[in-house]
Amino acid sequence: MRQRLTPRLDVHTHTVMSGHAYSTVQEMATEASRLGLDILGITEHAPELPGACDPIYFRNLHVVPRCMYGVRMLMGAELNILNCRGDISLDETYYRRLDLRIAGIHSLCWEGGTREENTEGMLRVIRNPWVQIISHPGDGTAELDFEPLVLASGESRTLLEINNSSLVPLRHKDSARANNLEILRLCRRHGVPVILGSDAHISFSIADYRYLWELLDETGFPSELVMNDKPDEFLAYIG
Repeated sequence: MRQRLTPRLDVHTHTVMSGHAYSTVQEMATEASRLGLDILGITEHAPELPGACDPIYFRNLHVVPRCMYGVRMLMGAELNILNCRGDISLDETYYRRLDLRIAGIHSLCWEGGTREENTEGMLRVIRNPWVQIISHPGDGTAELDFEPLVLASGESRTLLEINNSSLVPLRHKDSARANNLEILRLCRRHGVPVILGSDAHISFSIADYRYLWELLDETGFPSELVMNDKPDEFLAYIG
């Protein structure tokens, strides 16, 4: 298996504040520095998911240094997509304050519908000008039509994430591999960039993309469309 790039950023990670993760912000930043990353995103789970942060947590993020141990810190949230209307689980007065806004579907707080309805709800979130990344769209939690999402991703400059955690065998997300292969093939066909996400819930998993290299190789995915070794390009892309 061939590793195609040297990661310089990981922007989907969680700390103890998400309620089911196991490292502090400083522990995460220390490990990111040891790994030689330029950018680390801390994206705590937003309300509606059990154990997630109270909104006041996101209001107070201004106290966190945006550079730790030589690593640029992006302090944000993983917002929950709640339904097929595209509603998300944090008021705009809070999420406008964040450095980074990821949005994803989680089974514990998702009211889904048909494949067409789910896709329409996801499209509304992709087109939300505040949302910069869609987390694990291929994990199989909701049935989705991927080509409209890829096209909207390219038009809106909202990155689709290829999520390493979804491929961990113990999680038994049976459709995740096939779904992520389809997303990669569609992104390659349409020239749409993606971002790899570790979804780390402990410092030892930062920038761990071990299950994704094989997918990139199998699809012949061009390295120029992967953002993880291009910190300046990534920052410019998400605005």
